[in-house]
Amino acid sequence: MLEAAVNGYLVALSLILAIGAQNAFILRQGLRREHVGAVVAVCAISDAVLIAAGVAGFGALSLALPWFGEAMRWLGVGFLAVYGGLRFRAALRGGEALLPLESASAPLGKVLATCLVLTWANPHVYLDAVVLIGSISAQYAPHQAVFGTAAACASLCFFAALGFGARLLAPVFARPAAWVWLEVSVGLTMWSIATGLAFGG
Repeated sequence: MLEAAVNGYLVALSLILAIGAQNAFILRQGLRREHVGAVVAVCAISDAVLIAAGVAGFGALSLALPWFGEAMRWLGVGFLAVYGGLRFRAALRGGEALLPLESASAPLGKVLATCLVLTWANPHVYLDAVVLIGSISAQYAPHQAVFGTAAACASLCFFAALGFGARLLAPVFARPAAWVWLEVSVGLTMWSIATGLAFGG
């Protein structure tokens, strides 16, 4: 049981450490100190639901519905391309518009909607949370639930550290130019992921 818990935690952590659309969004919200708790909660709960689905055996959905994976791939490409473009537009507006303490706070509903789309429209989250974690958990029978619970805890710990730890970088991002570069880097990240999805499948 302990082995299942430790490995579940480590497997999940290794999968979500990579820089992606969701992580970039959490980092940006953490730097802005804007609805961080709600964003972390949405991401953690979403991951827990997906991990539970994978552990429960729903990773076979893509096999039962061959079109599902392809549909999610192109949905993800479209959304990431648009979101990346919005980040470049924000950078072009200049750093002053991006200062966390001066710019208007985005409505909670809008922030959570973006967070949900970045999470649920990302094909990689299904591959990682549902298929990979689901299939690996089967190796730890009859302790699959322990494996899945530990994996969900890893997601929560990582998202909380990323969101609430981002404020330690606040002095760096007190400079408008730093916010411009953050937006550019987030935009490039989104577009690189979209390109990988479009030409890697």
